[in-house]
Amino acid sequence: MDPVTLAIHATPAFVASAVEFVEATTIVLAVGVTRGWRAPLLGTVAATAALAVIIGTLGVAIVTVVPEHLLKGVVGALLLLFGLRWLRKAILRFAGIVAIHDEELIYLRELAELRAQGLRRNEFDWVGFLVAFKAVLLEGTEVAFIVIAFGAAGGVALTSAVVGAIVAGIFVIGLGVALQKPLTLVPENSLKFGVGAMLCSFGVFWFAEALGMTWPGDALSIPLIVVAFLGVSWLAVRMLKALLPEGAQLEARNV
Repeated sequence: MDPVTLAIHATPAFVASAVEFVEATTIVLAVGVTRGWRAPLLGTVAATAALAVIIGTLGVAIVTVVPEHLLKGVVGALLLLFGLRWLRKAILRFAGIVAIHDEELIYLRELAELRAQGLRRNEFDWVGFLVAFKAVLLEGTEVAFIVIAFGAAGGVALTSAVVGAIVAGIFVIGLGVALQKPLTLVPENSLKFGVGAMLCSFGVFWFAEALGMTWPGDALSIPLIVVAFLGVSWLAVRMLKALLPEGAQLEARNV
């Protein structure tokens, strides 16, 4: 596989995975700063290994067992669900109905909780290990489904999606550890807005193909679908802002 082909297939998985790893990085960083780096890094490695097993077994099984026609429908529906979920969050945050995700606030809360639990000298930090393991595994589970979806064609597609997700995880977590502070400068909501539109577009494209529809220009129509989702989503933001001109700045929460 040449590097150009790998990059083309890996980029969507890389971008989507990087967004998910930002919050996991914030938690791993909080554990490392307050309780030392050994336990959270081991927890991160263990969670990554578990995710690799999930992707390796489930992904390969799906690609080899499920018929291509049915596979496109399942993958399309899965990507559409993920994409709509991300778009909904981003739209509500841009409209001011829900507060923008604050990595600094999450970081400070995590610091306070971890410091309150304390740590004995010469004792392995199982709390730090489990907190990091849980954070990476939970965020990574969504990454695993995205990778399986983008790699559903098998072969080059699956390999590229896996490589893209791994590189994203190493890059984002490594950047957080190197900077020793949460990645507050990362425009997470803007990324979720764009990536959500991208996931929805791939989902619509593949689901329609599973129903027997032929797209004009085949895969070249995907950028047009992305633009359509972005346009409609931004229109939704403007409409919500018009309905709630003062905004409704609520405490950040999962929506």
